[in-house]
Amino acid sequence: MIVKKLVTFALGTGAAIAAIAALSLPTTHQSVEAAVPIPGPRTNVIATEEAQVAVFAGGCFWGMEAVFQHVRGVRSVRSGYAGGSAETATYEQVGTGRTGHAEAVRIVYDPNIVTYGELLRIYFSVAHDPTQVDRQGPDVGSDYRSAIFPQNAAQRSVSRRYIALLNDSGRFSRPIATRLESGRFYDAEDYHQDFMNRNPRHPYILAHDVEKVEDLQATFPQMFTSTPAA
Repeated sequence: MIVKKLVTFALGTGAAIAAIAALSLPTTHQSVEAAVPIPGPRTNVIATEEAQVAVFAGGCFWGMEAVFQHVRGVRSVRSGYAGGSAETATYEQVGTGRTGHAEAVRIVYDPNIVTYGELLRIYFSVAHDPTQVDRQGPDVGSDYRSAIFPQNAAQRSVSRRYIALLNDSGRFSRPIATRLESGRFYDAEDYHQDFMNRNPRHPYILAHDVEKVEDLQATFPQMFTSTPAA
């Protein structure tokens, strides 16, 4: 079930808001678990280059993109698909849940300003609910799974250890569902890029993603920037 296809693309803005309210669906925001304060990783990726890349999946890429665009030190964020092949990396095909892709974001960041570990902390605490399996709030299917696509061995090691730390911390009421996967990242269609900034009144954005950015600012004020990355 892909609510943003069935509701927000099929109806006008006013009708879509009413339809979403009538469905009484849970939000993609981690209010189910609450935007819990969590410890940072005990290990980190050593900065060896001026710019590094992180790829995360965690529900609809519109909200994930919006959150990381407002992280200080992030240079760019692209919405796209990871985990499947190039031939099926289209919104219509990925939405069937049969291509192996997850909706994901590719983050280019300056490790001298924000570390990979800090990005992970934001990812697990405010960007999505890492305890949900093959869904985020109203969006259901393997294409909305929680997954990290490490770009090197160091990222894989830090991510694996951090998941173990969070599971042992008792901060979440359910086990972390986030998977470590491999696979190339493919850009989504142009109309998905920079979606929240271009469509700030879109009903899906208002219902599910605005409060994620607000939680980022409230939980990590020192990492927040009001000027979004491209």
